[in-house]
Amino acid sequence: MTTIDSAALESMHQLRTGWRTLVLDSDPRADVRDLPGVAVRWAESRFVFWNCLTLTEVGAEPDLLAEHLDRAAGIMREKSCPGFLWVFEDLLAPHAREALPAAAGRAGLELAFSGTGMAGDILPLPEPRHPELTFVRVSTEERLEAYADLNSRAYGFALEDGRDGLAGSELWRTGIHAYLGLQHGVPVTAAAALECDGRLFVVLVATAPESERQGFGEAVTRKALHEGALATGFTRATLHATAAGAPVYPRIGFALNSPIRFYATKTS
Repeated sequence: MTTIDSAALESMHQLRTGWRTLVLDSDPRADVRDLPGVAVRWAESRFVFWNCLTLTEVGAEPDLLAEHLDRAAGIMREKSCPGFLWVFEDLLAPHAREALPAAAGRAGLELAFSGTGMAGDILPLPEPRHPELTFVRVSTEERLEAYADLNSRAYGFALEDGRDGLAGSELWRTGIHAYLGLQHGVPVTAAAALECDGRLFVVLVATAPESERQGFGEAVTRKALHEGALATGFTRATLHATAAGAPVYPRIGFALNSPIRFYATKTS
């Protein structure tokens, strides 16, 4: 297995493991299964990120890829709420990577957006500072609602959808290293680090649209990682970034690994 394959495997495993925790926290009755070649992590939540499948086969050739895509698409069509199939390209055989767009289309899937896995032995980080921000931990329901609202606004969801995914969670208030960045007392940015298989897994980083391009997302991510490392002693961190957010994280020390394709079921 090549180095990049190992990094892609780590990235997929972090999703499969971390999302199990997050999805079951959202709904203990969630559909959480590990099928041949497909992991299901589906909460039937209005918060679309909690409805997730990922391909888990290593080195799948085109025929096997098509089989897994058909299985995943079939599961997604049975659900009431929309969600995404995550495909880590570097887990696929070279010919399967080339065949992926056409095979996904035949399975009834369409590309929703793209991203990349990232990881690095980057911890501990120094105490983060930003001249415009004060950092607070998400330790109350009010702060958790603000965290959800920032994610909804950043990703274009209805506020009620984000709250459906996070409201009332004790895990997010006590078990996850989740932080808000406040500007003049107003929450403008958010990031969290989940303890996951000996690593810190960065999740749900978001900045208010009107507050972008001021270094807020990088600063609050550093804060979540700094506090998470102090609490756990972990030295490695992972994350999955959208294409838009990816340029932020190499400045912290993360290295890119597998491209990720996020597929939704076709709407027509």
